[in-house]
Amino acid sequence: MEGLAALSLDALSSVAYGPEAIVLALVAAGSGALAATLPVTLAIVLLLVALVVSYSQVIAVHPDGGGAYAVAKKDLGVTPSLLAAASLVVDYVLTVAVSLAAGADALASAFPALAHDKLVVTLAGLALLTAVNLRGVTESARVLMLPTVLFIMAIAGVIVLGLLRPHPAAVVGTEQPLHVHEALGVVLVLKAFSSGCSALTGVEAIANAVPTFRTPRVRRAQRTELMLGALLGLMLIGLAVLIHRDHVAPRGEVTILAQLTAGAYGDGWAYYATNLIVTLILLLAANTSFGGLPVLMSLLARDHRLPHLFGLRAERPVYRYGVVALALLAAVLLIAVDADTHRLIPLFAIGVFIGFTLSQVGLVRHWATDQPDGWLPRALINGTGALLTTLAGVILLTTKFLEGAWVVVIAVPLLMLLFARIQRYYTEVGKELELGRVPAAPDRRAASLVIVPLGEVSKLARHAISAALALGDEVVAVAVQADPDRTRALRDAWERWNPGVRLDVIDSPHRSLVQPIVDYVQRAAQDGRQIAVLIPEVEPRHRRYEILQNQRGLLLATVLRARTDVVVCMLPYRLSM
Repeated sequence: MEGLAALSLDALSSVAYGPEAIVLALVAAGSGALAATLPVTLAIVLLLVALVVSYSQVIAVHPDGGGAYAVAKKDLGVTPSLLAAASLVVDYVLTVAVSLAAGADALASAFPALAHDKLVVTLAGLALLTAVNLRGVTESARVLMLPTVLFIMAIAGVIVLGLLRPHPAAVVGTEQPLHVHEALGVVLVLKAFSSGCSALTGVEAIANAVPTFRTPRVRRAQRTELMLGALLGLMLIGLAVLIHRDHVAPRGEVTILAQLTAGAYGDGWAYYATNLIVTLILLLAANTSFGGLPVLMSLLARDHRLPHLFGLRAERPVYRYGVVALALLAAVLLIAVDADTHRLIPLFAIGVFIGFTLSQVGLVRHWATDQPDGWLPRALINGTGALLTTLAGVILLTTKFLEGAWVVVIAVPLLMLLFARIQRYYTEVGKELELGRVPAAPDRRAASLVIVPLGEVSKLARHAISAALALGDEVVAVAVQADPDRTRALRDAWERWNPGVRLDVIDSPHRSLVQPIVDYVQRAAQDGRQIAVLIPEVEPRHRRYEILQNQRGLLLATVLRARTDVVVCMLPYRLSM
């Protein structure tokens, strides 16, 4: 049960928007077309059964985690692995956006005053999830068990009580006129099927996380996968039966699930409690992507397909750059569609079904290559799953292309191109740096020179000169002055101090500091010596005082790194205040 709570919320919570997507597609042919809700749902459940059986095979073959990216990279090659990675990135981002938007819909069904502030609600929820994940607060299966059990009990109560009642206990929402603009035919049924396939997202999550299960891992993961399939299938069929029997059509300011909830529980406290539970579950479902995408991005960074910074972890075990990237992408998407769940649904399932298909095809390739005992029936199971998910993906793409699926068609190849170009860059860098090869002997150059930019004689100057004398064979202090009087005063102070280091003063009539030092360093580097520039920098004890310090040292360091090949070192002098 703990595995179900930790890994299945994405799939289970899809009953909040999957059946509604079917209804919204069918209602284009009038209320009479809603009778097709049950047959369409049964077709989706049949596909769910195929996926559950196939992913049980994936779990057995890939006990170290059978994500589409890992399977495709191992069994299918470079291009399919890039396709799997791109589709997973799209899937994770859309999971966050759809879950938050659907959660805002559920909240607005209970509190209609929020109906016009859904974008604000979703962005607030996104900010909360981002803050929690940046702090490294990890999910605990035991913590998730209570809301998961409450959600399952609430939906089960909606179905059972709804079926026991001869008519709905209450009707919520405002009646809306139905505009019939399409006949109920094969095309419309396929549109409804493709929309309802959004309820299948998350079925692969258990196969992706087999290592998180206790031993025996494979058996526990397979049992959890079967439990997920049974629960999700029963909930989808039960809700579809209610929609079919009560002719539930879209109404203003409430979701289809909220209507079914009112029909079962009435419009009292149980109605509000169920909508709040649904909102919470959708929020937790969105959080699963914050555990998945940063890890995927770290794997891509390790494979040199994303910048290596995505593989860095903070002091807490958190891939912060991946968390921030996911939050920014989800925020842009939510703002672009104004947090409208139904505008996100056409984008949602395509990336998921690409992953479904690649996982099954990769497994067929695995069986055909290794040919263990009884491999043919297993290959047949996965081949059937691959065929069904391919057909579903084609239906999704063709029926939803003009409704927004074209965005995914563009985004996935662009991401693949991005991954490939980054990998090519790292490959070329590796060749130039001769990574993996024994380099030649180090160059034994002439004595090194350490250049110390200074402004005046002070304790800071002593700190910098002392450090420079420990680093190089020869040390020279460099000062830039525009006023002859200040130049004489500096030379006099230097002679009185007499640190045993030469002082070169550069005249700068235009009062420029950076360029004269850069020119000086470039001239010093012409004889081939190893040059190091040691830049002293004052650091206040409290960060609030940093703005009071000049940033000329950082500017000089930036320009030197851009225009020269010398070693640039920042030497902090920490104040006591």
